[in-house]
This record gives sequence, C-alpha cells and structure tokens, in this order.
Amino acid sequence: MNFAFPAPPITTLPVAQGDEVVPVRRIYCVGRNYAAHAVEMGSDPDREPPFFFSKPTDAIVAGSDKIPYPPLTEDLQHEMELVVVLGSGGRDIPVERALHHVFGYAAGLDMTRRDLQTEAKKTGRPWEMGKGFDYSAPCSAVKPASVVGHPAKGAIWLKVNGEIRQSGDLSQQIWSVQETVAYLSRFVALAPGDLIFTGTPAGVGRVVRGDRLEGHIDTVGELTVLIQ
Repeated sequence: MNFAFPAPPITTLPVAQGDEVVPVRRIYCVGRNYAAHAVEMGSDPDREPPFFFSKPTDAIVAGSDKIPYPPLTEDLQHEMELVVVLGSGGRDIPVERALHHVFGYAAGLDMTRRDLQTEAKKTGRPWEMGKGFDYSAPCSAVKPASVVGHPAKGAIWLKVNGEIRQSGDLSQQIWSVQETVAYLSRFVALAPGDLIFTGTPAGVGRVVRGDRLEGHIDTVGELTVLIQ
C-alpha cells in the first residue's frame, strides 16, 4: 500500500510502571455524570440516560505537560475525569460483563471552550468546537485493572495554582463504569483502545495562561498541566 502522503502517527498512552503503551482508537465522553455538576450546569440531576460526545484521538496529551491556550475562546474551563481504557470490545455488552472489557484507568482532563459550547447549546448546534479542539484531552499514564482493580469510590480532585477547585468521589457518579460501557455499546461497537471520559464533579471553572492544574484520582493517578 502506497500512501499519498505520510500517515499520521498513532496516538498512545503509556502504561504505568512498564514499557508498554496503549494505542488510542476513539475518545468518548459522558456528559453530566455527577449530580452536583449537572446542577451547576443548569440541568436536572435525576438519573436520565447517559449521553455522549467525542473528541478526536489526537486531542490526547500524554502525561504531565504544557498545553497552549486555544484560539477563539475567552472561557477555557477544566473538567477533571476518570478515564476508562478498554482492552477489548463488542456490541450490546451486558452490564455484568462490562468490566471484563476494561484494561485500566487513567486521570484525564476534558478541557472545554465553554463560551463556544454554550453558544452551540443555545443555537442547537454540535458541541465539537467547544470540546474537540487540539490539546483538549490531557491524560495520565494508564493503571491496569489487574493492578488497581475497578475503583468505584475514591477521591477525585483538581487544584489550580495550589487551590482546590474540584473535589468529589467516584462513588458520586450517576452511572457506574460498567453501566456506562454497556450503554455506550448499544450505540457503537466498542474496540480495544477506546477511551471513555466518565464525567466530572462540581467545581468546573475558568483557567488562563500561566495557570498550573494538578489533578488526582485515588489509586488511579495524577496529572499536572501548565496552560501557556
């Protein structure tokens, strides 16, 4: 096979405490999966069916790093999230079998151009330009489930310049990891290398150039990002 121009590089995430990497296939994100965050975003926190949006694979920023402030926004916001990394896939996965498809977990940031997202909501247009821009998905190394199990509780927090902005617990998720995986598999065939950002606790807010973001999820990992 002869490519008309060079093929893009494969996006990968390192596996913690090893020399392996995870090839990233697709990135799915769950909206409003913590009740307190749903309230702060002006939505009803009742247990409505989960909904999803996507980011491009090359939005991943692997490990702690510097990311540029994106263009065309005056309201860049942070959303700290547990990231599920699939090691196998399928369609119509039963809830009771969903965790068997999880390779591991990471700590991630769903960076959001909130002003663009808000305008898209008002006009009934897609969110992609508010969510799926370059460098919008910083992510820590992946901790295999064989090492950390499947964390259903534990602290998740984010500091900006040393001050706590977001603080919650994985047990506050409206939809559990296994429920989310199973539900998403009804819409699309999942596959190894798919990532699922599972939603963010309350406290999302604006960041500016020079801000230092430090995220943490118990047993899963830590992440530091500097906005340039």
